[in-house]
Amino acid sequence: MTPIKPFRRLKKKPIKIEEIVANNDNEMGMDKGILDYPFENVRAEVESAFGMSADLRVLEGRTADKDVLIFYLETMVNSKSLHETISKFLSPNHIFIDNLETVDELTSYCKEIFGGASYQMISTTNEIYSAIINGSLVISINHLDKAISVNMLTDEKRSVTEPSSQTVVRGPKDGFIESISTNVSLIRRRIRNQNLHFEQYTIGEATQTPVYIGFVKGIVNEAILQEVRNRIKKIKVSAIFESGNIEELIIDKTFTLFPLALNTERPDTVAANLMEGKIVILIDGTPFALLVPAVFVNFFEMAEDYYQSFFLGSFVRLIRYLSFMIALLTPSLYVGVLTYHHELLPTTLLLSVIAQREGVPFPAVVEVLIMEITFEILREAGVRMPRVIGQMVSIVGALVIGQAAAEAGIISNIMIIIVSITAIANFVSPVYSFAAASRLLRFMLIIFAAVLGLYGVLLILVAMVAHLSSLRSFGVPYLAPIAPFIIEDQKDVFLRFPFWKMKQRPKYLRAESEQKVFSSSPPSPPPMKGGNSS
Repeated sequence: MTPIKPFRRLKKKPIKIEEIVANNDNEMGMDKGILDYPFENVRAEVESAFGMSADLRVLEGRTADKDVLIFYLETMVNSKSLHETISKFLSPNHIFIDNLETVDELTSYCKEIFGGASYQMISTTNEIYSAIINGSLVISINHLDKAISVNMLTDEKRSVTEPSSQTVVRGPKDGFIESISTNVSLIRRRIRNQNLHFEQYTIGEATQTPVYIGFVKGIVNEAILQEVRNRIKKIKVSAIFESGNIEELIIDKTFTLFPLALNTERPDTVAANLMEGKIVILIDGTPFALLVPAVFVNFFEMAEDYYQSFFLGSFVRLIRYLSFMIALLTPSLYVGVLTYHHELLPTTLLLSVIAQREGVPFPAVVEVLIMEITFEILREAGVRMPRVIGQMVSIVGALVIGQAAAEAGIISNIMIIIVSITAIANFVSPVYSFAAASRLLRFMLIIFAAVLGLYGVLLILVAMVAHLSSLRSFGVPYLAPIAPFIIEDQKDVFLRFPFWKMKQRPKYLRAESEQKVFSSSPPSPPPMKGGNSS
């Protein structure tokens, strides 16, 4: 790396803009240093680096008897703060130092001029470019080997609203937005503890995307935390735009349909999991945060389970498990039974199904595939179309196509019922990525049911369980606490026990502090007046 030299008027032949551009092309990505050039060429260097972008602004002026260059991107800075800062910096009324010759004098000057504004001293090319890109005002002063970066990032962002993908009836209504600083504040409002730490990384050679990992020190397992750090540091890509990009680059095994990281828009979900000993990964520009490590049972849990009676929370959780099995198996069971195993149906039901399928020109497997693919098309059309039109397309398409196809004799009425209940059960899943995995597995089960009957369905289920048993999420078994079976963790798997019963954090996370609830039992009602206090 070339050493950085001061902003001084060196006695050498000025470098032409063409030579600067050529050097940038030849040494792209190297921190060559803008301070290698005479002050009069600094402007040309910055303009060539940004390709004379339409939103790049360069101002010239003087302060403390020194030539000054000011750089910023008009689309990234707050215009009101910008004008106040520039006028204050260049105004002769605020100059209290005759000459700026040293970095110490410059520091004192900045404290007087900028006051409480966020600023820092920078000196290298990459630091200057990064500051401009991230919405800072960069001030370069002649004869000084340091430039000033003043944070002027615009505060334009979407307001905090209710999450669109994970709604609840009872619970907080705020959700993450695309601003990483806002998302961090939403978590800190719920965990008001100095042990909540966030570490920042910058990922993406071109996008320079800020990424935070958050954890509660004293609770999180240090080995898992270090593994997350190592995987984040190893990411070498040109661009990161969404948490899904990070997820694919850090999960233990990529060739699986099941998500190995839990994504959520809900700050309360993140806060609750942090207190369990998990780690959150926040990416600037997306409202979806990642929680790791994630296990199979996490995708059947919702924050709302803990905001209502444990009886109702347990019942709803069992409904989710049942819905997952219905969405996964119903079409394949229909195909297998009608193709190979008629004897499994009661005679009355079998005669009713056969009567409905009379005149249908396709075998059961083709009938199922037609309806499943049609429903997937309607689902995608409803999601991608404008919101008002999309709902109409989904409802009208399902009614018209389903009824018309049944009346035309292409499919049977029982087929419409099966596809409908399958789709509704699939929507019960609280995490979209997990529901998508069951959708893909459903097609595999249908094909094997058509070839081998119910034996094919059983074969796929055995293979699926074996595959799930082999998965790890940052070293944690994916089927924990079921396989391996951990008796202490069964209080929050299929059923949700009362809070005062769940005294310890999950064993599979190996948290530093296992104790979670310190009271041993719920409070008892006070004794009746005049009654026996014992």
